[in-house]
Amino acid sequence: MALATVLAQVAAGVVALHLFGLAAVVGRDGLAGATERVRSNLRAVAPTLGLLVVVLAVNGVVRDVGVEISWLIGVNITGAIHALERGFVAWVQSFAAPPLTTYFSAVYVFGYAFLLTFPVVAYLACRSDRPVRTLLVAYAVNYALGLVCYVLFISYGPRNVTPEAVDSLLYAHWPQAQLLTGRVNRNTNVFPSLHTSLSVTVALVAYRYREVYPRWYPVAAALAASIAVSTMYLGIHWATDVVAGAALAAVAVAVGLRVTADSQEGTVARLTDRITAWIRE
Repeated sequence: MALATVLAQVAAGVVALHLFGLAAVVGRDGLAGATERVRSNLRAVAPTLGLLVVVLAVNGVVRDVGVEISWLIGVNITGAIHALERGFVAWVQSFAAPPLTTYFSAVYVFGYAFLLTFPVVAYLACRSDRPVRTLLVAYAVNYALGLVCYVLFISYGPRNVTPEAVDSLLYAHWPQAQLLTGRVNRNTNVFPSLHTSLSVTVALVAYRYREVYPRWYPVAAALAASIAVSTMYLGIHWATDVVAGAALAAVAVAVGLRVTADSQEGTVARLTDRITAWIRE
């Protein structure tokens, strides 16, 4: 199966989830007049969105050479994590059953993509631009600090370290997933778990702005918890990676809230201007 086919499947699933989410979470009243609010909020968050794009672009460039850099300056922590956890991930997989594997595989791929994209769309439709700005800044912090960790720390996942005890359940259940994960993941980049950090980030922001969409927070929290567990159940991450990812999320959201505070409204714009000027130089 070609990558384009897999991407089309994921996109179709995520779009369907978005339509359901808009109806169930935002609702008819929230969608009334949303077009104008989206336009206004897009103008307001343009500098923040530009910052996130820059961070993602740098992430993409560095990721291609990051493994080589990491082997030059990084510290291999695989042994320390394995010694600390022993067979914890294998124990998690001892509960494996076909329905659970189907659920966690779907959550890891489809649920994760939905969880990261839906709140951006939903918050753009609300009356204040602060929720979406907070989320976008937190995303940028996640990717920036995550990239630093991936360069500084070398760590192989449990399925690579103990293949005799931990199975690659995602690839066994849905082999085509390798076409997606192979484009964005490296075997040495598991600490921290960005799946966990970004998912927990969404849940924390949903809690902070739960008055905006009261129905969204329990959904976000349940999905974030499921995704964190899925990373271990599928044999991709250690529990240590998950804990570190949750800690990274807490830091990212704290930064997002700080940067987007009313007294700091110009911070993102100034930072984006500096980055743009540096790129032009």
